[in-house]
Amino acid sequence: MANRLSRMFSSTGKSTPKDSDSHRDFSDSSTDSVKPTTNGSGKQSKPPSRPSSRAPSRQTSLKEDGEKKPKSTGGKDQKDGAVIHKRFEVLPENSHCHHLRSARRQEKLTDLLRDMLGGGRKKEDHVEDQQLSLMSTWIDQFKNERDKLAADKKGGPNATASLVDKYGKCQEIVGRGAFGIVRISHKVDPKDSRVEQLYAVKEFRRRPQETTKKYQKRLTSEFCISSSLRHPNVIHTLDLLQDAKGDYCEVMEYCAGGDLYTLVLAAGKLEVAEADCFFKQLMRGVEYMHEMGVAHRDLKPENLLLTTHGALKITDFGNGECFRMAWEKEAHMTAGLCGSAPYIAPEEYVEREFDPRAVDIWATGVIYMAMRTGRHLWRVARKDEDEFYQRYLEGRKHEDGYAPIETLHRVRTGPGRHGMTCAYKPRQARCRNVIYSILDPNPSRRINASQVLKSEWVREIKLCKAGEEGF
Repeated sequence: MANRLSRMFSSTGKSTPKDSDSHRDFSDSSTDSVKPTTNGSGKQSKPPSRPSSRAPSRQTSLKEDGEKKPKSTGGKDQKDGAVIHKRFEVLPENSHCHHLRSARRQEKLTDLLRDMLGGGRKKEDHVEDQQLSLMSTWIDQFKNERDKLAADKKGGPNATASLVDKYGKCQEIVGRGAFGIVRISHKVDPKDSRVEQLYAVKEFRRRPQETTKKYQKRLTSEFCISSSLRHPNVIHTLDLLQDAKGDYCEVMEYCAGGDLYTLVLAAGKLEVAEADCFFKQLMRGVEYMHEMGVAHRDLKPENLLLTTHGALKITDFGNGECFRMAWEKEAHMTAGLCGSAPYIAPEEYVEREFDPRAVDIWATGVIYMAMRTGRHLWRVARKDEDEFYQRYLEGRKHEDGYAPIETLHRVRTGPGRHGMTCAYKPRQARCRNVIYSILDPNPSRRINASQVLKSEWVREIKLCKAGEEGF
């Protein structure tokens, strides 16, 4: 952790890769953002009545309460012919399952660092936030949340009858973002007090100097988009309620497995089959959204939630937009820069208008590479600002390609006469080709979600049952 923190503070300014580095460290993503839009997690004290999932919240570290950091490739055992990993199990007949821990509440240094370094770029933000004292602001925020939590436990004014009656009492704070907090709501079964259903409740806060009209438009827009989507790989948004103070609360299904960012950060990098499974789930969700006329505009690992069984769900539609209505045939172009820097497509920097679907597709390619390598490909997709991205553009023109992507289809087989020898796997070569097509700098040539899913590589990826059904 100390090494990661030192890299986070030292990696400011223009990206200048060293000879030993091929791309950026995964934990450095927050250095390129404007506002925090990160995710956290909470641990359920009792088993819910049905498989549950987690809502968008602040990003945190997994290393807490003496928990050991799960390994990506080590710690394997043999059991009934299956290879057992810390979090991932390969079963016979090319099947697998995930064993993700029930996420714990983590109010730790990572939250503080991400507040200092920033989170996601919002499309409505035209000026930077007023610079306030970090520590005093954090202390005030902590006190307010503590008092609010105490009031809710006592049935205070913030615990509205409708919210409590429908979804139970809000208890643990599992995440804190720029303009709201996320807490777990516990709905006890009236017939059996030992059984409870968990929900994630996102409490929207009004932005500084934001009018009531803009505040209502912002949150209702997000709710209208997210609540209209029904897919196993998209978070299920249930309700939008107003509390006694006039603040709106969005109720969503709760995900106990954490988010993809935390998983990759803790693991270093994911197993190939593990990353492939998550990627196919992501593409299924993206294809569905685009078929429904919705673009996310802020896809990143922090906004991809996981159940303990390994189902991946897209969440946080704060930047989402509808590019085609149900009665329309043609998609509307969009404009404006939003999202988190490593995942922003190059056309957002240079084009007045662009297809928001292509922007989402670009982000999925960066996400896949982060899962496979544990690192970002670049800081920002601008060749005049990032040497890594410039190297990528040059690599596309040559047979040798771009090293991080080329490694996808090379497997070390052992020492040879001149060092390590590598074998080439045809399936992974197909993976490499699809990633190059996803990360095509020309959005008109970039493949879409349906084409990705129909590619030979992705068709061969076998989903886990949880990922297919969303539990």
